[in-house]
Amino acid sequence: MPDEIRCATADGVATVTLNRPDKRNALNRVLLDALVACFGRLEEDPAVRVVVVRGAGPAFCAGMDLDELARRQAEAADPESPVVAALGQIERSRHPTIAMLHGDAFAGGLELALHCDLRIAAEPARFAMPLARIGLVVPFTLGQKLVEIVGPAHTRHLLLTGRSLPARRAWEIGMVHEVVPAADLERATGELARTIADNAPLALAGLKATIARAISARTGIEHADLDALAARARRSRDAREGVRAMLEKRRPVFRGE
Repeated sequence: MPDEIRCATADGVATVTLNRPDKRNALNRVLLDALVACFGRLEEDPAVRVVVVRGAGPAFCAGMDLDELARRQAEAADPESPVVAALGQIERSRHPTIAMLHGDAFAGGLELALHCDLRIAAEPARFAMPLARIGLVVPFTLGQKLVEIVGPAHTRHLLLTGRSLPARRAWEIGMVHEVVPAADLERATGELARTIADNAPLALAGLKATIARAISARTGIEHADLDALAARARRSRDAREGVRAMLEKRRPVFRGE
């Protein structure tokens, strides 16, 4: 397995660690491919009862790797499709999943957390969807997940402002299930994982399948026109300027083209 992902299993709990701390665990193609491969192996492992997803270094995940995105913006293929595919696989996992959020979860990093079943955050963690600040549109299925978790009102606020939320506010709007002091996060996550792992595996799988079926109607929504809007934004001059400005740590100049 590439170094971008680390995985260890103990007492029925698998811990999957995003391991690009120098890049704030930004999602590049190598990491995403490794994440997909890792979850594929865990799906077949009878010793696994629960999966914890966490990040190395100060951040949980800063979203897509902007250096890689900048190189691929002009391509006909959607550079965000690997993210959508990886997160869909995590959501469909038969194992209950817990996102352990010790630090920032932005854009695709926040979506990674939202596609886990449960989320537990340390008080210093922040959450944001700053796509409008770099001229991008959230892929439909990822925007759909955000609406599913926090509702349309809070989704509008998150997407249209691009502002970050502190962990306590994220808990207030239902984005995370629990907020604890940073020093207690390991213990609290371990206790939550152990509580779930001690339950009956067939019951857990059945309960997850029941929830998935209850929300399955969302997959039938047509969104080709929205995909076209997202592609237009991604290929725009504003998007190139937004990504460039973020990398250069300056304020972007948007022109609506």
